Amino acid sequence: MSLESNRSSLPLPIFHGENYDFWSIKMRTYFRSQNLWKIIEEGVTIPEDITSLSEDQKKVMEDSQQKDSHALYCLQQAMADNLFPQIMGAATAKEAWDTLQEEFQGTIKVRTVRLQKLRRDFENLKMKDNETAKDYYSRIKEIVNQMGAYGEIISDKNIVQKILISCTEKYDSIVSVIEETKDLETLSPTELMGSLEAYENRRERHKESEAENAFQSKINPRSQKPNVDGKKTQEKQKENNDKYPPCGICKRKIHFGERLLV
Repeated sequence: MSLESNRSSLPLPIFHGENYDFWSIKMRTYFRSQNLWKIIEEGVTIPEDITSLSEDQKKVMEDSQQKDSHALYCLQQAMADNLFPQIMGAATAKEAWDTLQEEFQGTIKVRTVRLQKLRRDFENLKMKDNETAKDYYSRIKEIVNQMGAYGEIISDKNIVQKILISCTEKYDSIVSVIEETKDLETLSPTELMGSLEAYENRRERHKESEAENAFQSKINPRSQKPNVDGKKTQEKQKENNDKYPPCGICKRKIHFGERLLV
């Protein structure tokens, strides 16, 4: 089977009226794989008088028309039956695409307002005290993907910087190490997340070890007693030495109440 046949057999994502942003990204990728995205973006222009066109120009025009019809057909097939009337009257693929975008994503003005809100959300995003690095990254990616759907792409470098400056205090030590040892110009979010998650795992192991030691001390209180008793014995011995010095002649200790033998 040829590459062209494989491409044409790719399944289309069906739009049911929800999550337009995700669906549009999938469709954009599909159209690029079919070399049709330029037709969607720019549309196709048909001259009113084609008699003056050369044979080559006519061939280019016919090729554009064929691509446009293919793209329009794909859009029609990607619509759930209840949504097909939305683009049923569209004469070109660009017209159908623009109709769906305006209906489900809003006009240019509305999209601009939504994008501004997403920018603010991204700037104000911070890690929560009880949040893991993985969960925080998921929240960041969600906003980044939504911004991408509106045409604004956030670079990996900006994502890395955002994570590093907005982590909670418990990550300060590993963040300092990363900033000193890694090239932040080329560090990917995936590599950064690997370092943060490894740091979390080490912290968790240390906590478990400390908890285990505390538990063992609690259930075995005598484990520390010999040291205490030994210290007390040494202190008692010193006190006796000071209280009952040895005899100057026989060096024998004479305690109070003992009879001195001559």
